[in-house]
Amino acid sequence: MKKEKREFLLLRFIRQQAGVIAAFGLFAAIDGSILFLYNVEREAVCYALGLCAFVGLIVLGIEYVRFCAAHRERQQRLCNIGITYEELPAARTLAEEDYRQMIRALGEIYQAEKTDYNRQRQDSLDYYSTWVHQIKTPIAAMRMTLQSDDTQENRELLAELFRIEQYVEMVLSYIRLDSDQTDFVFQEYDLDGIIRQAVRKYAPLFVKTRIHLVYEPVQVSVLTDEKWLLFIIEQLLSNAVKYTQSGGTVTIAVSEDQVLTVSDTGMGIAPEDLPRIFDKGFTGYHGRADKKATGLGLYLCRRTADKLGITIRASSTVGEGSSFSLDLRREPVAMD
Repeated sequence: MKKEKREFLLLRFIRQQAGVIAAFGLFAAIDGSILFLYNVEREAVCYALGLCAFVGLIVLGIEYVRFCAAHRERQQRLCNIGITYEELPAARTLAEEDYRQMIRALGEIYQAEKTDYNRQRQDSLDYYSTWVHQIKTPIAAMRMTLQSDDTQENRELLAELFRIEQYVEMVLSYIRLDSDQTDFVFQEYDLDGIIRQAVRKYAPLFVKTRIHLVYEPVQVSVLTDEKWLLFIIEQLLSNAVKYTQSGGTVTIAVSEDQVLTVSDTGMGIAPEDLPRIFDKGFTGYHGRADKKATGLGLYLCRRTADKLGITIRASSTVGEGSSFSLDLRREPVAMD
């Protein structure tokens, strides 16, 4: 690989110096011709041309070393060009100085655009965060009103209100994941406690849809962020309930090697849809038939899993159900 790179640099250098090499050859030919016409001995002419060629090779060698050193410096600066664009190598020619000025101008434009973009994103995050907190007040009021009278209609409305709450939380999570200020807090958590939070939240929905939940308490401690892992589990439970018919079963299990699995006996996922279910906006065959799928739930699960450094996988059989697994294992950290 290094040999190929050296050959590439040498070829580029020769192409860059082609004009100088051609001019040197032309001047050498002219000088040799004049000396020959003046009946200077051939040996003296060859000696003069050889000496010029030797000096020329030394000069080209020195220039080649400088060429390689400058290339390495530029490659190093390229890794942090967004920060070091003002500290470019010194210009040796007028053309290089012109390029330096153009890069500085582009860098200033980039920094201004980046600052404006970050400000707009922060404004959006602040706006939606405020909106989410404000919308929770009327939602809570509606919930209290509906719970005051236990009728079939009120139970249906409470279920729809629960979906509204989920969409509100999804909006906020969607924005926070792209924020530079995402509040991840990694520490050891009791996995059973996190799972129970999700189960309690979705318990009314399980009762309403008459879906049986199977879960055996576990004694497992995992290194993660509680809030965001809970978000993933809730999204997986939401999908399991959504696509499982009344009387079906949703199972939450944790293996000995810390792999959490949420499986259901629902309609399953078509084989052609399975590779794309974590893509943004992809709803698949059942999602298009349902007309209510957003294609964001599983996408946010994958994005969140990536942020947490865990792996999420899916398997499914049409007509039998689906299974989603979260690999929560962590490599042990060696302490000095």
